[in-house]
Amino acid sequence: MNVRKTTLGLAAGAALVFSLTSATDSERYFEIAKNLDIFATLFKEVNTYYVDEVPPSKLVKTGIDAMLKSLDPYTNYIPEDDIEDFRTMTTGQYGGIGAIVVKRSGKTVVQTAYEGFPAQKAGLLPGDEILSINGVTVEKKNNSDISKLLKGQANSTVKLMVTRYGQEQPIEVNITRDKIQVDNVPYFGMITNDIGYLQLSGFTVDASREVRNAVTKLKEQGAKKIVFDLRDNPGGLLNEAVNISNLFVDKGLDIVSTKGKVTEWNKTYKALDAPLDTQIPMAVITSGRSASASEIVAGVIQDYDRAVVVGERTFGKGLVQATRPLSYNSQLKVTTAKYYIPSGRCIQEIDYSHRAEDGTLGKVPDSLRTAFKTRAGRLVYDGGGVAPDVEVKDKEVADITRVLLQKNYLFDFATRYRAEHQSIPPARDFKLSDAEYQKFTQWVQAKDISYSTPAEKALASLTAQTKEEKHYEDVKAELDAIRKKVTTNKANDLTRFKPEIRELLEQEIVSRYYFQKGQIEATFNDDPNILAAVQLLNDQPRYATLLKPGGKAASAMKSAGTPGKQ
Repeated sequence: MNVRKTTLGLAAGAALVFSLTSATDSERYFEIAKNLDIFATLFKEVNTYYVDEVPPSKLVKTGIDAMLKSLDPYTNYIPEDDIEDFRTMTTGQYGGIGAIVVKRSGKTVVQTAYEGFPAQKAGLLPGDEILSINGVTVEKKNNSDISKLLKGQANSTVKLMVTRYGQEQPIEVNITRDKIQVDNVPYFGMITNDIGYLQLSGFTVDASREVRNAVTKLKEQGAKKIVFDLRDNPGGLLNEAVNISNLFVDKGLDIVSTKGKVTEWNKTYKALDAPLDTQIPMAVITSGRSASASEIVAGVIQDYDRAVVVGERTFGKGLVQATRPLSYNSQLKVTTAKYYIPSGRCIQEIDYSHRAEDGTLGKVPDSLRTAFKTRAGRLVYDGGGVAPDVEVKDKEVADITRVLLQKNYLFDFATRYRAEHQSIPPARDFKLSDAEYQKFTQWVQAKDISYSTPAEKALASLTAQTKEEKHYEDVKAELDAIRKKVTTNKANDLTRFKPEIRELLEQEIVSRYYFQKGQIEATFNDDPNILAAVQLLNDQPRYATLLKPGGKAASAMKSAGTPGKQ
């Protein structure tokens, strides 16, 4: 073998690869420069010759937003004006009054006043309609404008003029703003004598400290088992997900790995601290809106067989974002990596790098999902969120209930109820009497509660089809009879779906007296996910079996759970 020829051949090959790489980079940089030049000259021409005045910042932001939207929903441009809102999302802190205010049918209505915060302390009530803020009329203001008017430096005062049910004249409410810290754990408490419950709603700064505190307090109150509720949690800070996972698994174990284009940023996050508790039985509840950091926690706990996951398949967001500074105090939030949980799976469901010709995106089909194993050997799958071990589907609400919610009739009746009743029994004990429910039905029947049931839609479609095929006169009598029957049944929907409607109405009323914590407690006896979790924790043989290979967990099936909602 000619060593010299071989060496020269390798050198020539390396030079060719280098040359090709350099050429590829040069071509890429040229393409970038070329297209930026086209954009700049195009914008200049539009700005000069377009028939109407063009706001430069608005037009450029529209272009940037459209460009980033073609990548994924999580890569965003954050202009200087929105930086404060972005900080609020990541820290959970802002200067304000501690209330949720929404526009509704042209009115500015207080939806929630959080317990212990300035708005509630000053006497602002859910259902109050705000007329002005510091003398500024809000009738034509949008939600963003109103939020900016309400927020401000701690210890500054904001004056609201509001109208309230039961009061003839507008009243003035003066609120001293404060530093608002949104709790990541809005509630923890005991469901039964030995089962504790905690709800985690976000992953901002200090989320792990709040979870540690909640679990510690629950154990002090006698908790021997825990229900950990991650439903509808959209995620947040990666390091908080790592720290929360660390509370329940041994020190030194892998929590999550990130892998992206910039290999220097790839990292494996480990449990660095001694755990809080690796033994207490837990049921983790998830929903189709549990995403990102909440999926890391649920996935880590599942991969280490630390707890049983109950509920729905999670959203399926396995992407990591980082913020990069831009000029003029703006920022870019950009997707930099995918994350992988301890079993080795990535739970990302949608492939944003491959779009169909029409721009639509596809999910990973069941046939392409790869099987992985938990530490105990249980089968789990990638490409579609974290599937629960015990599947519990959310209850589908009736059409009448949906209308009552969408039109805020439950909310408005609760406002009336609060004005007419000074107090109610504790949250878990409060029940609306039949007479009170009858009063609600009489009140709501004077409202617009029109809607089309599936039966009515099907009947309308059938009627149109028979007319088109010239058979309508032959079946008109039968269709009319069915229509009359359906209409009669629909008129009784307030009675037929009384248990469902009453349950939601009770929760809304309870929130007016016992705030968010009371509203959560009011669900303990009715929530199918909580009931399933409690039943499981009280059945330790079944709990133990589910954490072993072949335990018939839903997560061992590719199609388990409800697909992530997009």
